[in-house]
Amino acid sequence: MDHPPASPYLPAERILLGPGPSPVPQRVLRALAAPTLGHLDPQYLAIMDHTCAMLREVFRTKNPLTFPVSGTGMAGMECVAVNLLEPGDEAIVCVNGVFGTRMKDVMERCGATVHAVEAAWGDVIALEQIRAALDAHPHTKLVGVVHAETSTGAHQPLEGWAELVHARGALLAVDAVTSLGGHELRVDDWGIDAVYSGTQKCLSCPPGLSPVSFGPRALAAMDARKSKVRSWYLDVSMLRKYYTGGGGGGRVYHHTAPINMTYALHEALTIVLEEGLDARIERHAQMHRRLRAGLEAMGLRYIPQRSLHSLNCIGLPAGADDAGVRRRLLEEYGIEIGAGLGPMAGKAWRIGLMGHGSTVRNVDLVLTALRTILG
Repeated sequence: MDHPPASPYLPAERILLGPGPSPVPQRVLRALAAPTLGHLDPQYLAIMDHTCAMLREVFRTKNPLTFPVSGTGMAGMECVAVNLLEPGDEAIVCVNGVFGTRMKDVMERCGATVHAVEAAWGDVIALEQIRAALDAHPHTKLVGVVHAETSTGAHQPLEGWAELVHARGALLAVDAVTSLGGHELRVDDWGIDAVYSGTQKCLSCPPGLSPVSFGPRALAAMDARKSKVRSWYLDVSMLRKYYTGGGGGGRVYHHTAPINMTYALHEALTIVLEEGLDARIERHAQMHRRLRAGLEAMGLRYIPQRSLHSLNCIGLPAGADDAGVRRRLLEEYGIEIGAGLGPMAGKAWRIGLMGHGSTVRNVDLVLTALRTILG
């Protein structure tokens, strides 16, 4: 007897090994289904406060203003930009992929003059390039850099950056969307003034929230603004009154927070801290090494010289059908991997090993599938 066709509106189960989202544990999905509370309900506020406390642990910061912006990672990028920059400011942005390019665009939309420091896609930015840019633009207010460039798999070193940037009176803002919870990231030790991430990468939570953290230098810059923040929704001068009760008078309603997504993030962060942040980072490193050994044994090469562990960007072998291989992986194995972006379109595959998906089983499965398909 033939089975009826599956409904096109019931999502299939996929093995998510692309650039995000990553696989979500059942515990997190169950948390999403908990009863919805009001956004000012004392029980919800307790859950939110504990979520922010766990975010501080994962960011490795003591910043009181650490909270999940209502929106995906790009909302975090905009939140940092619109609050720290105003018309007439100058910024330096590192551009070596899609998200550095996007950061420059977002900051220009704030009315700032943005100077790009560029490197080839797949390469990282040298500290000397930033020193030269700061020499050329001494009135720079902010330096923006992507720690984990998801479009190329490049892993940007940040040690020593804050000392240089702060010595010139500027702020350091970091995109950690694909590194938080999977790579070493030390906000306080590294002197990062503002940082944003996303829930759907190494935290293995559905997309929908963007964890951010603002340090004391960033808060001072926001308090010294001469103009209103151009975004009402992302104005931290108001958001902080809701998330921290800062400014006196207790918490002030701003918007209806995504209640159930906060439950999901709370559970995802609980899982991260149960494993232990150091152990989780080491697991990502081990799975990267396992995947890399298998790919290179097949003759595939990595594009970035300094690769992320969470996102592996490899060049297509000669004669390979980019879309055809990815389609077979999806249809025959239920595996999603990512295509190349920008100048890497049709020339690269991006294999994500993030959070709950960074396992021996998934590494060996994608290697076996690729061996079979590529012959």
